[in-house]
Amino acid sequence: MLLQAVQRMPVQNTSTAVSTRYRVRAPAVPTRAVTMGRMAMHRFPVRRLEEDPAHVLTRTIWPAVLPPVAQILDRGLDLGPATILVGENGSGKSTLVEAVALAYGLSAEGGSTGARHSTRATESVLADHLRLIRNVGATRRGYFLRAETMHGFYTYLEENPRMDRPDIPFHEMSHGESFLELAADRFRGRGLWVLDEPESALSFSGCLRLLSVLKGLLADGRSQVIMSTHSPLLAALPGAEILEVGTWGLRRRTWEDLDLVESWRSFLSSPERFLRHL
Repeated sequence: MLLQAVQRMPVQNTSTAVSTRYRVRAPAVPTRAVTMGRMAMHRFPVRRLEEDPAHVLTRTIWPAVLPPVAQILDRGLDLGPATILVGENGSGKSTLVEAVALAYGLSAEGGSTGARHSTRATESVLADHLRLIRNVGATRRGYFLRAETMHGFYTYLEENPRMDRPDIPFHEMSHGESFLELAADRFRGRGLWVLDEPESALSFSGCLRLLSVLKGLLADGRSQVIMSTHSPLLAALPGAEILEVGTWGLRRRTWEDLDLVESWRSFLSSPERFLRHL
């Protein structure tokens, strides 16, 4: 089974989780990291999302009319170390992860808390009405990766090079290769790592490599992953809470019970059943 295989997958050093063309040395994980992470409970960055009572969003305007957005505004949402959002196109997954990234201080088009990359503002107003409840003593570092804005973001990185060491020539690489290199290079140590539909850049093996990077980041209990995806493979991130997004709002589901997983199972077992209706 795919889920069991992913759960048994060893944590892969991010320096080898991507191509050897540009190696990135990842910091070593202390031998007591997992034990200390369990002792230091709730040290990941954000433990809850809720509406900011000082900036209430009118429920009759977009995106408050989306059921998952309305549910968070009305009831709030408690978060754990890893949260996966799955659902159909237009259900509100990207709207939610984008708003969390913005409320945390990340750029809507990707990057860290220090990035100022912006081409055309298309983000919703939701971030202005959200309050993030942070854990005491947790890091404020973070990074937002969204596949749809990567080309422009790579140009931004070229125009704003790092001072400590040469940057990776992302534009000279394939879409998937550059995405994995960026994740391995920027996703280091403790932080909030937000990803919006990363599977659009990745092959099957690329998704596995990304899972290995994310699993390694979560190992010490002080990092956090929030990801939207259409990929049953990425939805199988070990230890993640899966939220299915739809007309009902948000509902917690196991991987095996996801509509996403069942749809892929049905297609792979008998593709002609689907293709004959096209």
